[in-house]
Amino acid sequence: MSQATGYFTHQDCWRHEMGHGHPECPERLDAIQDRLLISGLDVALERREATAASMADMELAHGRMHLASLRGLSDGLRDEIAAGGPEHAQVDPDTSINVHSWDAILMAAGAAIDATDAVMAGELANAFCAVRPPGHHATRNQAMGFCFVNNVAVAAKYALERHGLKRVAIIDFDVHHGNGTEDIVAGDERILMCSFYQHPFYPACEHLTAANLVNLPVPAYTKGMEVRELIDMMWMPRLDAHRPEMIFISAGFDAHREDDMAQMGLVENDYAWMTQRIMEVAKRHAKGRIVSCLEGGYSLSALARSVEAHLRVLAGV
Repeated sequence: MSQATGYFTHQDCWRHEMGHGHPECPERLDAIQDRLLISGLDVALERREATAASMADMELAHGRMHLASLRGLSDGLRDEIAAGGPEHAQVDPDTSINVHSWDAILMAAGAAIDATDAVMAGELANAFCAVRPPGHHATRNQAMGFCFVNNVAVAAKYALERHGLKRVAIIDFDVHHGNGTEDIVAGDERILMCSFYQHPFYPACEHLTAANLVNLPVPAYTKGMEVRELIDMMWMPRLDAHRPEMIFISAGFDAHREDDMAQMGLVENDYAWMTQRIMEVAKRHAKGRIVSCLEGGYSLSALARSVEAHLRVLAGV
């Protein structure tokens, strides 16, 4: 089995944008790539170009009409722009699509699927998907919160249905509640979902209660040591009891103290610590198999440094 950490991305992920000044911007991927080059970590990663997800695989987590409407919105803009219309179609107050968004959506979900295949085949020890748009707010039938297709939920279902795994885990450390992932996996006993998030905060919906969900809502200004204690107390026993055969991470870095989209107090060392704890579970139960997908993180410097910390632990360097 390879000991390499894969780094999956695709140029189409840069072409989706939601308007000048929007925090979920292509520059997020630039900041990460620049940091990997400057730090020298780039040479420790095996770069892979993502391929487009199929409709059949995305339908493992989403309704057919939801996917068709996203594609129609993106494609329809070409005619509107040619007629002098707007360059974006609004999905919700802070989420919109441009003519390139559908291609980016396919590549973001495709990266998660490709990474799952490569890790399952033993070609890679684990993988990180530097993709956008993010996914964890996308419910089975609704796009929202900068998200259209739930990349991690698609990959988790894909591992179960296409690779025949019996149990997987999803760990979401984004500062926002992964309501979309929860909507898709609640009640599916094959999937254990563990998360913490700032509460009350976006999205306003209450978290679901199901036996396979471990929700840790925490107040604003919570710092890393408090989060670490909660993870050790609440996530770890449940993860060990579940014995996941693969772990998927919704890797949002917006709980960082420098990120002004939220009000939590994590730093790079906290992300490194969480990654280490996740790797320990993966080594015990999942042959080390981890696929991590980028979610939030909007302070470009803090995002880049936090991703570096996350990847250093995954790559063991």
